[in-house]
Amino acid sequence: MARYIDSVCRICRRENLKMYLKGERCYTDKCAIERRPYPPGQHGQGRAKFSEYGVQLREKQKVKRMYGLLESQFRTYYHRASAQKGKTGENLLQALELRLDNVVFRLGFSDTRNEARQLVRHGHVLVNGRRVNIPSFAVRPGITIEIREKSRKIVRISESLEAVDRRGVPPWLELDKKAFKGVVKAQPAREDLTMPIQEQLIVELYSK
Repeated sequence: MARYIDSVCRICRRENLKMYLKGERCYTDKCAIERRPYPPGQHGQGRAKFSEYGVQLREKQKVKRMYGLLESQFRTYYHRASAQKGKTGENLLQALELRLDNVVFRLGFSDTRNEARQLVRHGHVLVNGRRVNIPSFAVRPGITIEIREKSRKIVRISESLEAVDRRGVPPWLELDKKAFKGVVKAQPAREDLTMPIQEQLIVELYSK
């Protein structure tokens, strides 16, 4: 399967937004976007002019890269969202938030979504007591997510949980740090997403 193997700091600089793709490093003065707040490349410091299509494309790229998805995966989520009742943009963001790898990240078991994806794939995560190794698994309210008992000694997981207070746990999730366990209390609401996302631009792009 294709995957991005270049520097993730280039992604933040390209989108001109700190997306916390490097975990704790993003909170220090070593953060690339703090040191070089302009797009990467030879012409990065030039004056950028975007057409209407360009603005829509950049928004789509930003959200896609934020959740670590390929284009085909992201487009599939959009088509599913457009087939549901309600606002397509909000349905899309809700589906992305309810991915298992994202929930593991939101609960603080990992510093980044990439790290959360690895935890899931390597079988360290239990969903309602059963091992699930599919990062795209869609969780629902009432589901319990926990770290396998044998995996609780992993240093990276412990360090991430210690730093979770800085990032915070969204209100639609409940975390029990001592038990390495979290519960999905409700569907994520639009106001729970604090990152600057204009989902309507994505809808306009795909509607053309």
